[in-house]
Amino acid sequence: MDRRELLLGGAGALLVTPASAGAAATRPEADGGDGFPMPPARRLLPARLPQSDPSRTLLELGWRFHEGDIAVSEPQGHHETYMSVKAGNAPGAAAIAFDDSDWPEVRLPHDWAAAQPFVETANVSQGYRPRGIGWYRRTLRLDPADRGKAIELHFDGIATNATIWVNGSVVAHNWSGYNSVHVDLTPFARFGEETNIIVVRVDANAKEGWWYEGAGLYRHVWLVRRASVAIVSDGVHCDPRRAPNGSWRVPVTATLASIERGPATVTVEASLLDAAGREVATGRTEVTVSTLDRAKAEVVLDAGSPALWSVETPTLHTVRTRVLRDGVAVDERRIVIGFRSVRFDADKGLFVNDAPVKLKGVCLHQDHAGVGVAVPDSLLAWRLERLKAMGCNAIRMSHNAPTAELLDWCDRMGFLVMDENRIFNPAPEFLTQLEWLVRRDRNHPSVILWSVFNEEPMQGTEAGVEMVRRMSAAVRRLDDSRPVTAAMNGSFYNPANVSSVVDVMGFNYYQADYDKFHRLNPTKPITSSEDTSAFETRGAFATDSAGHVITSYDTEAASWGGTHRDTWKEIAARPFVAGGFVWTGFDYHGEPTPHAWPTISSFFGILDLCGFPKTAFDIHSAHWIDDRPVVAITPHWTWPGREGEPVKIFVASNAETVALRLNGRDLGVQQVDRIMGNEWTVPYAAGRIEARAMRGGKLLATAVHETAGKPVALRLTPARTVMAGDDEDAQPITIDAVDARGRHVPTANLMTHFTVEGATLLGVGNGDPNSHEPEQFARPAGTRALFNGLAQLIVRAGTGRGRITVRATAEGLKAAMLVIDRADVAPRPQIAATPPAAMQLREWRRSAAFAERPDPALAPADGDNNSWDVVRSGQPTPAEAKTGWRIYRARVTPWKRIAANGGVITFEAISGRAELWVDATRIAVKDSPEAAPLRAAIAPGVGPRTVVLLLEAPAGQPSGILGPAGIAAR
Repeated sequence: MDRRELLLGGAGALLVTPASAGAAATRPEADGGDGFPMPPARRLLPARLPQSDPSRTLLELGWRFHEGDIAVSEPQGHHETYMSVKAGNAPGAAAIAFDDSDWPEVRLPHDWAAAQPFVETANVSQGYRPRGIGWYRRTLRLDPADRGKAIELHFDGIATNATIWVNGSVVAHNWSGYNSVHVDLTPFARFGEETNIIVVRVDANAKEGWWYEGAGLYRHVWLVRRASVAIVSDGVHCDPRRAPNGSWRVPVTATLASIERGPATVTVEASLLDAAGREVATGRTEVTVSTLDRAKAEVVLDAGSPALWSVETPTLHTVRTRVLRDGVAVDERRIVIGFRSVRFDADKGLFVNDAPVKLKGVCLHQDHAGVGVAVPDSLLAWRLERLKAMGCNAIRMSHNAPTAELLDWCDRMGFLVMDENRIFNPAPEFLTQLEWLVRRDRNHPSVILWSVFNEEPMQGTEAGVEMVRRMSAAVRRLDDSRPVTAAMNGSFYNPANVSSVVDVMGFNYYQADYDKFHRLNPTKPITSSEDTSAFETRGAFATDSAGHVITSYDTEAASWGGTHRDTWKEIAARPFVAGGFVWTGFDYHGEPTPHAWPTISSFFGILDLCGFPKTAFDIHSAHWIDDRPVVAITPHWTWPGREGEPVKIFVASNAETVALRLNGRDLGVQQVDRIMGNEWTVPYAAGRIEARAMRGGKLLATAVHETAGKPVALRLTPARTVMAGDDEDAQPITIDAVDARGRHVPTANLMTHFTVEGATLLGVGNGDPNSHEPEQFARPAGTRALFNGLAQLIVRAGTGRGRITVRATAEGLKAAMLVIDRADVAPRPQIAATPPAAMQLREWRRSAAFAERPDPALAPADGDNNSWDVVRSGQPTPAEAKTGWRIYRARVTPWKRIAANGGVITFEAISGRAELWVDATRIAVKDSPEAAPLRAAIAPGVGPRTVVLLLEAPAGQPSGILGPAGIAAR
C-alpha cells in the first residue's frame, strides 16, 4: 500500500482501505480519529524547499515587538524641528537611539492578532479579533567584508500598511499585506561595530479583505547580500515554450543591476538541469551593465524532449543562472521549472499537455488554527497533502498573492493554480503590485491562470473594461504564456463588461448562466472561479440555528451558492466548463456566514480550521478520485440514548455498487451515485456498521464505524513521527479520546491539558467555529477542549538530534504521552541576533577650531544649523597645521535602565587630549594625544543629557572620535 493510498480517509469513516485480492482489508482505529490513517511511511521528514537564491539569509531572530502605537513628541524649538525632518533623524520609536529594551523579543514569522481575544465590538469579517498597530525593531550588524556588495532587505509579507526605517531614514512605505517589500539597504548600510537599526511600523487596522488578515511581519524576512554586479530580485524569467515540432526550449532572460562606479562587463551562463541534477543544456552571453543601471541578458536553452510536468507526475527541472567575472561565479539563481502546455478550449475545457483535465479545485485563504496567517512552510505542505488525498488538483489563491513557499509546494505536489491579484486598480501604485506578482510567479509550472480581480462592482461598466484592459496588458508584457481571467459575479450580459477583454471567463456562482453565456459567447473559454459556499460544522449531524451549528449532511448552502453535490453536478455535466474552485478548501477565521457573534470563523470549508475533514471531504473524494477506490460513511455510529430511532446514513463512493451492513445484517445494495451519494435510513442499534464498495461484484474497499464506549484515555497522533531538528519544521498533532478498546470517541467534548518539551508550542485549535478559547500560550503548555472528538496542537521542533515529548491529560482519563524523534538536520542559515549592548552615540555637532581652550558650555544658538558641522563617530577630523581645540556636542536621552541606575560612557578611540563633560560636569580627562579609549561613569538621571567632548588636537595629527561611542548600563 503506497503513501497516497494510506492517506485516504473521510470525515467520519474510521477507515477507508483498498481490498487485496478481493478480500476487504480492515485496520480499525488506524486513523488517529481524524479520518487520515497514520502509516509508518509518515516517519518521513518533509522535503525542504530548494534554496533558489543563495545570497538570501533568513532574518527572523532578534526582533523586538511593541503592540500599540507610540506617539511622537512634538519637537521643541527650531533646531529640533529642523533636524526631525532630516535623513537619519526619525523621531520616536523609529529613532536610532530609541529605548526598546523593555519590548519582548519575538520570532518571525509573527501574527500578533492570532494571540488576541475575541471581542464582540471588533470587526466581524476579520474574525472579531482586534488588530491595531504594532512596532518591530531589530539591530543588525554587517560584516565589513560586505562592503561593496548590493544589500537588500526582503519582507515577504506585512499585514497590513507598513512604514520601514533603516538607521533613522524612511526607506519604504507599503500599502498591501500581500506583496513583498524589497528595500535597497546599500546606501544606508553601516559595517563592523557600528550597527544598523531596522524599524517597522505596521498598521493592521487597514483592511484589504473581508476575511481574517492577521497582523504583523507574518511571512519570511531575508537579508540579501550580492555581488556589486548581480541578478536583481525576481530577475530571471525562464518559462519553457514548446516549438511547433513538439520540441522544447527555455528562453532565459536575466535582469542585472550594478552598483559599481563604472560600466562592468560580465558573462551570464544559464544551464538546464534535469530532475536528477544532470546538465541538459548550457548557454552563455556577455552583457555590459552601466553604473547604477540595469541590463538584460538573454540565452535560449534547447531542452529537446524532456519529461513533462503534470498533476499526476509533477516532474521538475532547474534552470541555474550564474553571473561570471573572470571565469568565477559571483552570483547564482536556481529556478525550478516544469515542461507543460496549457490551453483552454471554449467547447472542451482545459487541456494540459494536450490531455483534458477538469479543474477539481478549492479556494484558499492563508490562515490556520493556532498560528493565524504566520503558517510555517511545513504546515503549508501538510495542508496541501490533505487536499491532494481528496483528489483536489487545483487551487485558487483567494483573493491575493500567496506566500511564495505555497507555490513551491504546488509545483512539487502537482497542483494547478489560479494566481490572483488583490486590488482592482490600474493606477501606478497598484499596477506595480500586479507586476510584482507576475514577475515573482511566472516561472512556476503550477500557475496556469492570472486573475486580475474578484467580484468587483465595476465589472459591468466601461470603466471596468478599461481598467481590465490596462491590467491585462501589464500582465502580458511580463508573461504571454498564461491566460488572464477575472472572477465575475454578475453583469455578464451588460453591453460593456469585462468578460469581453479576458482570455478565460470566470464565473463566481451563477451556475444557471453557464449554458446561456456559452451560447452567446461560443468562442470564450469558461471556468467556475468560485462555487458552492455550502455550510457544515465538522462532526455535527443536526442543525441547531440558535447554537450556530450546521449539519454535515451537505444540505445547507448560502443563498448565492449550492451544496457540494449539486454544484459539482452542474460542472461535471458540461465539458465546456473547465472545472471549478469550491469555496473553500479549509475553514478560515472571519466571515462567519450565515451567523455572527459568537461565531468567529467560517463554515464553508471542506476541512475545518485544523484541517480535520468534514463530510464534504468524502463527497469530493468520490467526485474527484479515479485511481483508487473510495468509500466513506456519514455519520459516526455512537448515539447512546437513540436506540431504535431512525438515523440517516450517507455513503460516498466512486465504486459501481455499495452494500450496507449493520452488525452483520445486510441492509441492501445500491447502485452508486458518485455525485449525489447514496442514502439509507437505519434504526440505530449499537455495534458495527459497514459499507462495502464493489465493482463487477468484486469487493474494492470497506468503511467501518463501531459504536464507541465512554472515553477512558487520551491519544496523541502526530502527522509524522520524525521531525527535522532545524528549528523550523512544524507539524500538527491530533488529540482525541478513546474508549476501553482503543476506539475513537467522536462525541467527546472534554477539556484537555498538555505540555510540550523539545519543541515550541505554536498554537492550538479544535475546528469549532464558535470556540473562544485562546489559540496561543506564552508557555509550552496550555489547554484545549475536544470538539466533536478532536483537537490539535501545532509544534515547531527545536534544534539538533533529540526527542520531542508531548503529554496530555484530562480529568478522569488516562493521560497520553507522545515521543517524536528529532533528527539532526542543520538549520537554514539565520542572521544571528544582535543584542544592543549599549546605546550608540552616533552624531555630534562639531565646532570650528579654537586657538585657546573654549568654554565647554559653548553651543550653537537654537536655529543655527550652519556654524557647527554634523559629524559621526568614527569620522576623524583631518590634520591641521596648528594645534587647536574643538567642541563635540551630543544630546541624548539614555535608556530607561541607564536613567535609573546610571551607566558607563565609552569611546573606543579618541585622538587628542580630551575632557569629557556630561550636563556641565567634567567626568573624565584624557591626557595623552595618541589615539586611545576613554571611559567614564555617568550618574542616574531622567530626560535628555548633554554630552560634550572638549578636544585638543596636536598639529599635523588627525583627531576626533575615531571609533564607536556609546553608553551601556551598569
